[in-house]
Amino acid sequence: MLEINKIRENKKEFITLLKIKNRDFSDLLNNVIAIDDDRKSTQKKLDEILSQANQIAKKIGSLYKNGEVKAADDLKQESLVLKEQSKLLQTNKNQLEQDIQDILIQIPNTPHHSVPQGSSDDDNIVIREKGKIPILNSGAKPHWELTTIYDLIDFELGNKITGAGFPVYTNKGAKLQRALISFFLDKNIAAGYREYLPPHLVNENSGFGTGSLPDKDGQMYHINEDNLYLIPTAEVPVTNFFRNVIVKDFPIKCTSYTPCFRREAGSYGKDVRGLNRLHQFDKVEIVQIEHPEKSYETLESMVNHVSTLLDELELPYKILKLCGGDLSFTSALTYDIEVYSAAQKKWLEVSSISNFETYQSNRLKLRYKDKKGTTHLCHTLNGSALALPRVYAALIENNQTHNGIKIPKVLQPYTGFKIIK
Repeated sequence: MLEINKIRENKKEFITLLKIKNRDFSDLLNNVIAIDDDRKSTQKKLDEILSQANQIAKKIGSLYKNGEVKAADDLKQESLVLKEQSKLLQTNKNQLEQDIQDILIQIPNTPHHSVPQGSSDDDNIVIREKGKIPILNSGAKPHWELTTIYDLIDFELGNKITGAGFPVYTNKGAKLQRALISFFLDKNIAAGYREYLPPHLVNENSGFGTGSLPDKDGQMYHINEDNLYLIPTAEVPVTNFFRNVIVKDFPIKCTSYTPCFRREAGSYGKDVRGLNRLHQFDKVEIVQIEHPEKSYETLESMVNHVSTLLDELELPYKILKLCGGDLSFTSALTYDIEVYSAAQKKWLEVSSISNFETYQSNRLKLRYKDKKGTTHLCHTLNGSALALPRVYAALIENNQTHNGIKIPKVLQPYTGFKIIK
């Protein structure tokens, strides 16, 4: 959520930057400033009346003490009038504050100045590409066929017990999934991240804190009876660890494995075969809380860290800087990483790494104190390290041979086997 003071100070710049997201937010920005003016005026009147009431209360006490009962009673009537006025002003101020909140949650984060113009993923900019595109033998198969041939994943069983988009991993397929999770966590921990295993359900305040609510309300699974939400990513519970916290030391580095749950409403008609789009999937997340002066340096280091995971898995990948039209509601700058899936002959997104600057921390009230003791908002960052389904798909497609599916060397200590036959 944008800060009202920064909107006042940088209104023209914010209007220009938000146009990179292909919408004109000038009316909302002007409206929120006007309402905040009313709030300030109301606050001033309220402070004046409360000050008068306080002075009268002191006089009443003094008059009673001196035996001037009638004069004290007259002032009490005046005090009651002021009390009613203060109640009305307080109610009005509360409503104005709610009106400001209602507008602010409609305004997305301002893009970083380096975010390119564009309306869709076709306008994203390739920063770098690495790895050799594998040339498969004739008769190579996509992962949804390989998983059946080698008894790795049972999509139909998942459909039977739950529905489409809920696969069941079996036999060596389950072990490969577990191997990837352990490998990612071990590498993240070695890079200085602290591991957490958070709840898979969060309350409404947590969803609001990271910006998942109300923006992605329709994409989250909701348990009505308890008003809890299944997490779409570990980012939500992990970042909320630090809600209403004053941070003393930077950086804070967290990593977490969780299953993730997404309704993916509106995805019908897209390529959803196999592992390409699921309602439940596994992901390892990295989250950092950082000082504002260092957050973009940290973002680059996070991108480089995720890249090393793909290097070790020997998967070809490319890194893209997202354009304004493809940038999420809460992000100031995002890099996507895609791997090449040789049998499908397409690039698949496996990670998004973002800097949210103060957008989340303003909702979370996540702050730090400078040397003078003044509080400021922290910057929050997160990324997938990595999302498993498409990594899994590319890995088995790219490593298929006539003799079976070869396992990358780095995973063999985790799987206990070198090839799936």
